[in-house]
Amino acid sequence: MDNTPVEDYQPETTELYAKHKKIYPQNITGYFRTLKWKVSGWVMAFYFLVPWIRWDRGEGQPDQAVLASLNLGRMYVFNIEIWPQEVYYLTGILVIAAIGLFLATAMAGRVWCGFTCWQTVWTDIFVWVERKIEGDRNKRKRFDAQPWNFDKIWRKTAKQAIWIAFSLLTGAGFLFFFNDAPTTAMNLLTGTGSYEEYGFTALFAGTTYILAGFAREQVCIYMCPWPRFQGAMFDEHSLIVTYEAWRGEPRGKAKAKDLGDCVDCNLCVNVCPTGIDIRDGDQFQCIGCALCVDACNSIMTKLDRPGNLITYDSASNQMAREKGLPEKKRVIRQRTISYSFLLAAVAGLMAFGLMNRTELEINVQRDRAPLFVQLSSGEIRNGYTFKLLNMVNVPQTYTLSIGGLEGAQISVINIAKDPVKQVTLEAPGDEVSTFRVFVRVPRDSLDDRFEDMDFVLTNTNTGEVIEYGARFAGPDN
Repeated sequence: MDNTPVEDYQPETTELYAKHKKIYPQNITGYFRTLKWKVSGWVMAFYFLVPWIRWDRGEGQPDQAVLASLNLGRMYVFNIEIWPQEVYYLTGILVIAAIGLFLATAMAGRVWCGFTCWQTVWTDIFVWVERKIEGDRNKRKRFDAQPWNFDKIWRKTAKQAIWIAFSLLTGAGFLFFFNDAPTTAMNLLTGTGSYEEYGFTALFAGTTYILAGFAREQVCIYMCPWPRFQGAMFDEHSLIVTYEAWRGEPRGKAKAKDLGDCVDCNLCVNVCPTGIDIRDGDQFQCIGCALCVDACNSIMTKLDRPGNLITYDSASNQMAREKGLPEKKRVIRQRTISYSFLLAAVAGLMAFGLMNRTELEINVQRDRAPLFVQLSSGEIRNGYTFKLLNMVNVPQTYTLSIGGLEGAQISVINIAKDPVKQVTLEAPGDEVSTFRVFVRVPRDSLDDRFEDMDFVLTNTNTGEVIEYGARFAGPDN
């Protein structure tokens, strides 16, 4: 029984929030580290070089190969031009990206997070700069703990300056995807840029500086939602970073007897960018970068022991090897087949749509007030707002006539004042042309209050005929 006086009793307290402990990833070389640098190089090349690729689209058109122009309201990808009303193509791209991520995760775990996620790539660059200036893991820890002196001040200042410069390049690089890259770059460098250009550059630069320079693994662990539900994409055949506990345990010093292969050097923890111990089993904090595989293999090679104590493998293979059973690599299974089928279906649908997309879009709005006008001749007239979207950068000429209504004639303001059977319309390239069209029909041609009709548009150069269905309103008979 606790006989502590009531006035001296101090209740136990539990910290609701743990203080962040800075992680100092140690440098390591090996197959996966080399692979990560190669992938990072491709990501950087895409991000910083793609906006500078030129593509001739004709006079008056942007010559940037990849451009999502907010001013023009269009997205350009080489010879493909996506208009705002075709936003479903962007939706399709996002769906493909999501299904592709599901498929990659089902097959190889968080391979996206470990190798191609921009947070991972940019953090790698920032850590590399930090390592070059302040030294590797142990030296950086001692460096942070020592008092401020001239050496510490200039090294910290140099590191921050490089981080800020690279963040500004990143912010400007993002802006180049939405504005002409050479023009925007010149505006930013000469001080003639708009407030929006400087503002967005600063915004994205600041985000990069904070997330890659300071938040780092906290983005992957706390901010990113993907780790929370990635487990739903795994199964026992998914390749993930694993530790062969049956072979490594009990761990101990290399010269000790009757122990496993793990010598408890802790190098796998030291190189981990999120600071976890993979020997504790699968954890959502693991981003699948496999640097711990390189670390462990380097130790096993020095000790002349079998490699891949930590490796990319599936849970089913781990259990099979532990029991001495043959391994089975099941890449093709119900989960991956389903994702592959969905991916192919959406990609095929988008490809079909792009190959068969029309270069002309018609939009017709019938006047609501009044629904119709009865002329002195007894004819019934309806008014329409007729819009033509010519989606190519070449002017087109069309003839417009009416189908489905006997005796129908048309007139177009500023083009055909008197009613005629057909009228010629000019559609400038890459523009929306709006016409006020009036259709008149003899009253005895109308059987119902609303009659179906067609606007028949014929391209005078190609002979292509497009029909657009509409309705013609008349009085009650």
